[in-house]
Amino acid sequence: MVDDHPLFTRGLSLLLPEVSEGRVRVVGTTDDASAAAALVQRFRADVAVVDVQMPPPGGTRAVAAIRRVQPTVRVVAMSGLADADAAIEAMRAGASSFLPKTADPESLVGPLLAVLDGWSVLPEPLLRLLLERAATGDGDGIAAQLSADERRLWRLIAAGTATVDIATTLHVSERTAKRLVAHLLRRLHVATRVEAAALAGRVGLDQQAEA
Repeated sequence: MVDDHPLFTRGLSLLLPEVSEGRVRVVGTTDDASAAAALVQRFRADVAVVDVQMPPPGGTRAVAAIRRVQPTVRVVAMSGLADADAAIEAMRAGASSFLPKTADPESLVGPLLAVLDGWSVLPEPLLRLLLERAATGDGDGIAAQLSADERRLWRLIAAGTATVDIATTLHVSERTAKRLVAHLLRRLHVATRVEAAALAGRVGLDQQAEA
C-alpha cells in the first residue's frame, strides 16, 4: 500500500486478512511515493494500492515506476477526489483499476478482492466516460496493423476472458499472458481491458475474418 494517510492504511491492513480469511495480507506500506517501486519489488506483491493524490513525485509516477519494475503487478489507483482526469492519467500510467477513497475501508474490501481475482474495477461514471472516449477515438484500421495472434488476443480480451483462460487458450504461462495483454493495450493506445473491448466493438473486430 502506497498512501500517506496512516489511519486508512492501518484500517485496510487489519480488515483484508480478516475478511479474506487469511487469503490476503498487506506485506508492506509506505507514505513515500518515490519508495513505492522498491517496496513492491522487495515483497514481490501481487497487487499495489496507490493513492494518486500524494506529495511529489506523486501517485501517478509511483504507478508508472511500479509497472516498470514489476510489469505483472496489478495496480489499484485510489483517490479521495472525484477527478476523472486524474483517474485516467493513473490508468494510462499502468493502473488496472480505480477506486474512490470517499467510502469507509470496509466497502473497499470487496472490490480489492475482485482485483485479486483478476478483475478490473471502476466506478460506473468513470467506466461510462472511458467507453465514450473509446467510442470517439481513432481506432479505424488498427486491426490491420496487428498480427493474427494479436487479433486473437484482442478478441479474447473483448470477450472478457480471464488471464488464466487466455494463457490456456494461447498455450503460454499466466505471466506471459499478462505480458502479452499489457503489450497489446499499449499498441491499441488504451489503458484498460474495458477500453480495448469497447474499441474492438467500434472497429467491428468480431466481424473481421482472419486471413
